[in-house]
Amino acid sequence: MGIDAMTLYRMGRKLYLRGIPVLPAMLRKAIHYLHGSYIPAEADIGEGTQLGYGGMGIVIHKDAKIGRHCLISHQVTVGGRSGLKDLPVIGDYVRIGAGAKILGNIHIGDFAVIGANAVVVKDVAPGAVVGGIPAKELRRDPDPLATYEREMGLRPQPTRRPEVVQSVPPVSSAAQ
Repeated sequence: MGIDAMTLYRMGRKLYLRGIPVLPAMLRKAIHYLHGSYIPAEADIGEGTQLGYGGMGIVIHKDAKIGRHCLISHQVTVGGRSGLKDLPVIGDYVRIGAGAKILGNIHIGDFAVIGANAVVVKDVAPGAVVGGIPAKELRRDPDPLATYEREMGLRPQPTRRPEVVQSVPPVSSAAQ
């Protein structure tokens, strides 16, 4: 069993966040040579995200944002369009089919499903299933959480609270 592209990306991302300049670039090159992918350490990819087939042929722009626990199949491109500054923001628990292209300043909602070879150039609502060239909404799931659990066999992890929760001081018996 070899090292997949996501493992190399995670190592490069940790080094990048610590300010080490050369090693993340070397790991990006290793991803390119081993998997034929471009996944830079600058890209913000959430925890638990998986790349299909070890990440073969995936291209992710360095400024793209990808949520937690997404599933990205092989030959997917997440990038910009000429003349536009902003890049895609992909929500949590999104599944992207093989060969899909997500381009431009768009937002993909949580639990969305992008069909194989779809070209997405407009926003996708949470829980929507899109496909085609250009991608059109095929249906919208009224309960995307239940569908995710049924199809993936997993229950989504609760979001961790980034702020510190202050404890309540105990009530003294004199105050009662």
